[in-house]
Amino acid sequence: MSGSTTTSGRSGGSRRPTLTGRLARFGFADITRSAGLLADPDLALLLDPGARSVDGPEAGAADPAGVVDDELLAAFGQAADPDLALLQVVRLAGALRPDVEARGALADLARGTLRPGPARDRLLAVLGASVALGDDVVRRPALLEVVADPAPGTGVAAGDVRVELLRAVGADPDAAVPVADESGPERVDALRRAYRERILRIAATDLTVTDPLTRMPAVGAALADLAAAALEGALAVARAELDDHGAGVRLAVVGMGKCGARELNYVSDVDVIYVVEPAEGFDEGYATTVGARLATSLARVCSGTSGEPALWQVDAALRPEGKQGPLVRTLASHVAYYERWAKTWEFQALLKARTVTGDRELGRAYEEAIAPFVWSAAGRENFVEDSQAMRRRVEAHVPAAEADRQLKLGKGGLRDVEFTVQLLQLVHGRSDDSIRSRSTLTALAELAAAGYVGREHAARLGVCYRFLRSLEHRIQLFRLRRTHLLPTADDELRRLARSLGMRTEGAAGLTERWRATRREVRGLHEEIFYRPLLPVVAQLSPDEVSLAPEAAKARFAAIGYRDPAGAMRHVTALIEGVSRRAAIQRQLLPVMLGWFAEGADPDAGLLAFRTLSETLGTTHWYLQLLRDSGSAAQRLAHLLANSRYMADALGRSPESVRWLAGDADLVPRGIERLAAETDAILTRADEVEPATVSLRAVRRRELARTGAAELLGVVDPVDAARSISDAADVVLAGALRVAEFVARDELGYDAPDPSSAPARLLVVAMGRLGGREMGYGSDADVMFVHDPAPGAAGDAAQAYALAAATRLRQLLSAVGPEPALPVDADLRPEGRNGPLVRSLASYTEYYERWSSVWEAQALLRARPVAGDVAGLGEAFTRVVDERRYPAGGLDLAHVREVRRIKARVEAERLPRGVEASRHLKLGRGGVSDVEWTVQLLQLQHAHEVPALRTTSTVDALDAAVDVGLVDPDDAATLGEAWHLASRLRSALVLWSGRTTGTTVDVLPHDRFALNGLARVLDLPGVDTGAELEEHYLRTARRARTVMERVFYGED
Repeated sequence: MSGSTTTSGRSGGSRRPTLTGRLARFGFADITRSAGLLADPDLALLLDPGARSVDGPEAGAADPAGVVDDELLAAFGQAADPDLALLQVVRLAGALRPDVEARGALADLARGTLRPGPARDRLLAVLGASVALGDDVVRRPALLEVVADPAPGTGVAAGDVRVELLRAVGADPDAAVPVADESGPERVDALRRAYRERILRIAATDLTVTDPLTRMPAVGAALADLAAAALEGALAVARAELDDHGAGVRLAVVGMGKCGARELNYVSDVDVIYVVEPAEGFDEGYATTVGARLATSLARVCSGTSGEPALWQVDAALRPEGKQGPLVRTLASHVAYYERWAKTWEFQALLKARTVTGDRELGRAYEEAIAPFVWSAAGRENFVEDSQAMRRRVEAHVPAAEADRQLKLGKGGLRDVEFTVQLLQLVHGRSDDSIRSRSTLTALAELAAAGYVGREHAARLGVCYRFLRSLEHRIQLFRLRRTHLLPTADDELRRLARSLGMRTEGAAGLTERWRATRREVRGLHEEIFYRPLLPVVAQLSPDEVSLAPEAAKARFAAIGYRDPAGAMRHVTALIEGVSRRAAIQRQLLPVMLGWFAEGADPDAGLLAFRTLSETLGTTHWYLQLLRDSGSAAQRLAHLLANSRYMADALGRSPESVRWLAGDADLVPRGIERLAAETDAILTRADEVEPATVSLRAVRRRELARTGAAELLGVVDPVDAARSISDAADVVLAGALRVAEFVARDELGYDAPDPSSAPARLLVVAMGRLGGREMGYGSDADVMFVHDPAPGAAGDAAQAYALAAATRLRQLLSAVGPEPALPVDADLRPEGRNGPLVRSLASYTEYYERWSSVWEAQALLRARPVAGDVAGLGEAFTRVVDERRYPAGGLDLAHVREVRRIKARVEAERLPRGVEASRHLKLGRGGVSDVEWTVQLLQLQHAHEVPALRTTSTVDALDAAVDVGLVDPDDAATLGEAWHLASRLRSALVLWSGRTTGTTVDVLPHDRFALNGLARVLDLPGVDTGAELEEHYLRTARRARTVMERVFYGED
């Protein structure tokens, strides 16, 4: 029959599509079977009362298309599983055949329900999505009245549902203690039938909404209210089993978990806790004994064997002591347990506690008694860590075979969302009662409104949670069985997809969305649930969290703030008002105030934070980053409380706070990336001044990045110095391009064309820049070299080179919106008395005829960095190599001269009034001692030891050890002193924010400053300023001893 065709009665004899084609078009999958079902005589009789009602060979001879037209087939096609919906209708038709033949009321009801309209939509939606509910309708066709009734299953008052189920067991809903009119299986079955009728009504509403995710919370609430009503009915039946109906016991049934939160599944264990008290005239022993009997009977009514399907298991395992503890307890017994023995997870579970059945007054007393335990639980030792560990244990217990299908317990599942929300509630809800909702979605919205979760994160988590719960509902609804596993069969996935409105996407689309949802939930869970702020907030007292003024000022004084009143003014300015910004600050500050106090100057740190917050507070990302990042807030507090330099740097470039979220953005960019950035700036530039400002900004940002990285331990001091030097290199190179452009323009050459210039230029790095050992306050020591272009006059080349060099120094040294880089050319031949720029030939002649040994020593740091590095730079390097690496090394006279100059520098250049032992550069055992020692070895031996031909002090010292010129222990002593002194010089800049002045190279006497330096350096075993002072002086003395022996030849 499925292959037959019929012709319509219209003229022309046009052919109708085959039945199989029509079924396929309407979404049927098992077409052969469904085509056969359409020929079922019972179906024909139900749909067409005029059809023959006799059995026999001709009973099904009528064309099914005459009974089931395309309109009805299309209606079946809207079901989650059209084949299943058709099968269930055929079964229903068979069950109704006697009534159909008798022309009874049920037959009319069924026929009317299958006519176009909302009732048919509800019926076919249920039959196509739930085998279990379809079986109910087939077994009890009177349930069609429930489906035909347009009253929704959600949004119904809980009291109305309670009345419905109490009346089902013959109990008086208005009685103070409802009792069923009789005990026994009849009332148990009546309760279960009433329950299934209400489930059918809820499912019919749920399955016919346009957007299941929007309706999901109402479905969960309706199911929880139904469970509460069923417990009430079961308790009424349980009381009927007792002669005195348990009149002497007050029993409250407290819903836990999803029941307590009004977000129950279709099939789930209902978690409860029982609380009893004796009625007047009865004792506690009676109450606990009879209460236990009532609780046991209540559970049996819900889940024991009977003529109707069980509802669900009543699980009291969340009670004190779990399954090992008594089934019921008095209120005082509960309180005593929670005071003394309860574990962390129990308080998290109590977050959902809600009286659902029984003595409401007693239930309210229980809720009031446990609330203080719940909202102070986060203050318990290791509360957050224990909660996080519990989540990991739950994940670990998921069987490997189920891990990728587990909706509830697995990674990216429902528990990730629920644990995240509950932890935030318990930590922050101590001082904020606006986030104490039991419902996951409501609590999530409250957390977002109060600023504890980003609004975007909350919205994404909310959508994911609704999808997971809706998927869970659909899976359980099919057979009304408790399961949390996503099926694997394509037909089951297809049915689920269609039931969720994903008809086009199908099984593959549903699977992909499930995976994407898991990834998103897991990512958000890990980002929020493991915030470092949470365990710190949890350990603060309620007064500390609330930032109450008097308590806060007392805390400031106790943890090291010098001006508690001033600190409180800053805090008040940040948290006052009802804005979201103020709300997030109220979360951050209780923790960050402690982090500031761990720094050297908490008052300065707080002030800098206020300034930065007032600058950035209106941006969408700043406070969100501090709240949600795993490291940004603590790193920011560390920088601001330990470094005025970084406070100023972040104030100049507030967007740099973004770097603190991870290590990647703190790692120095490297010279290639910096060069590419400066090249892009100059390529786009049209004007000199903006281009120069942009170049200087590149350096300023890189110094800030490096400073933050060094303070936070992302880079070591040597790499930090190289990063600072790289920034100077690229800015010099960029500035030279600008300066040459200006010089060409001013001197009448073709400004855009570098080849029109009369000379090639070179900038040679000297000193600490040449050695790539610059500090945050270092000048750029350089020399300028030029070489006339072919055919160019010497005076024209000199004039051009001088103009470019002069302009370069002006560009980088002038006062402006970005920090200057002073360019010092005093190490050139003849010093300040000599010309600023010389030709290569002039340098060659000077070094051959007039140079002194100190100039050869200075040339040990010479390194071409800008201009014609490949050509002129190589030529210049060949010239100076002959001077700095003299063949045969230094003769004795030159060695004596170097030593004499060193002694003179010590005697004359040390600032007046500064102790030699405390000057980090020129003092005894300081940077200069080590560098002169290494440089003397280079002058003496680099001609025969290629590894000594380096501008780096550290590398040269290592090379000297490798070839036996320095004892390894001596080298270690010298290296330790050089590193420590160099770090102290940088630390002084980072701590004080000053890059110039007579004190930037002097170890201070001031205890406060010394303590600050100790915090900045964070050396092992050095915790205080006094310890740092002692450590440096001792290290310098040892280095001086080695230096005198190696450099001066003294024993």
